[in-house]
Amino acid sequence: MARIRNPNLFSAYFCADPSLLKKLGVFDPILNVDTRLFIDPLLLRRSTHKEIRVDAVRRYEEHYGRIIKLLKASKISGDVAWRSAEALLRSPEIKGTCLGYGAASIQGSAVGKLLTEIIVRTAKEVVDLGVEDPDLFTALVLFEEGIGADLISDMTTNVILPNLLDFNKRILQQIKVKMESFEIGGLPFSLPQNPFQRKSVPVILVPLDVLRHLPIARDRSEIDDVVSKNRQLRNRVNEYIGEIWQAKTLREKAKVTSAALSSKAAFLSLLDVIKEAKGKPYDLDRDPEGLYRWLRIGIEAAAKSPLEIPKTDKRDLETVAAVVMKIVDQFRVLVEDKGLWKELWDGRKPRKEKSAQRIFFAVADSYCKFNDLDISPEADSGAGPVDFKFSDGYDAKILIEVKLSTNSKLLSGYEKQLEAYKKAESSVSGIYMVIDLGNMTRKAKALFALRDRMREQVKRVSEIVMIDGTWKASASKL
Repeated sequence: MARIRNPNLFSAYFCADPSLLKKLGVFDPILNVDTRLFIDPLLLRRSTHKEIRVDAVRRYEEHYGRIIKLLKASKISGDVAWRSAEALLRSPEIKGTCLGYGAASIQGSAVGKLLTEIIVRTAKEVVDLGVEDPDLFTALVLFEEGIGADLISDMTTNVILPNLLDFNKRILQQIKVKMESFEIGGLPFSLPQNPFQRKSVPVILVPLDVLRHLPIARDRSEIDDVVSKNRQLRNRVNEYIGEIWQAKTLREKAKVTSAALSSKAAFLSLLDVIKEAKGKPYDLDRDPEGLYRWLRIGIEAAAKSPLEIPKTDKRDLETVAAVVMKIVDQFRVLVEDKGLWKELWDGRKPRKEKSAQRIFFAVADSYCKFNDLDISPEADSGAGPVDFKFSDGYDAKILIEVKLSTNSKLLSGYEKQLEAYKKAESSVSGIYMVIDLGNMTRKAKALFALRDRMREQVKRVSEIVMIDGTWKASASKL
């Protein structure tokens, strides 16, 4: 599983003013960790940037318009027109936007042969119904498991890359950062070089107003709002595709696909409801999903509440464990006494566990940097639970697992998961950090009882650290 190490914001590394980037409408990427956002082609037309709103939209429509014409002309799978459409859809890997689901990397994901075949096959069915709208490709995320937000984003990025580069040329003239020469698409361009990649990789800046977390086609809140307000559209949806947004399993998705591809009217109803949704760019200031702000939050929290850790020449497990526990205890102070608990919530709704995990990682990483410690925290970044490893040499390893009290596997996480991680990492020291977001009393008793039972069988069990992250009313409302 890939690991996050030493995350760095573009603005911090290149000494660019983050407020200027925001004013210019530019995403300030984390250079060595993908942010789980994607470029939504349906937002291109609403961008405030001419390179995107006008030039990129024209290029996008022309590109997919050519593919639709080829699919109309195709008579059988694999004929010349079919293969030409595949060639236009097959996209090379784009590196540099720092977007997507790569987590601990910024690598793009090329649209390969198998996915291209899936897209062409489904698009051909749609075109044969008589649908010629280039936006039909944005609806494909509903039909096939392999077609998701990241793939649609990669396809869009490939098509509008020249316009993105024009956008970068204008923006980079205003923020004045060091640039290197790159050849992209056979043309020379000056762009910043990502210092955290082994090969020469540029940083390609992206407009804020085209970024989303989920495709509009999968965003139930957007769709429900449209359908509830538009009676005529609601009637059409109920007639043709009423169950499409309830599909969860592959079998259900197959039924949905069959319904949406049953007629031109059915598919156009689908497209109309997707287009009618007033899709908005992801709110990076509020960051309801906790996708991005974790790094800045952690750095700022650690800077406002510095922690001095005495240096020592000892590098054994006990010494490293004592340092790590000091960092953990300081994190508890930040959450409980310094207001960091607010970042665990989006209003009165708790943010996801991964957001809390990464905030802790950013805080711990900052304290290690501030104190010039050799201890290096790193975080797993895959789709599963995140664990943290603090290490100094081979023998001194401490693992930390961070869980919210809302996690249904709180007990098994302590008994099985953390112990399995410790065994895999050849570590005998672990800390199980539980952030209480409410209703924790009964779970806490069960957790400590489990620890006591495990002590009878194992010499060294993992420490349990409880942190109060419950929502608190402001002083004026008490």
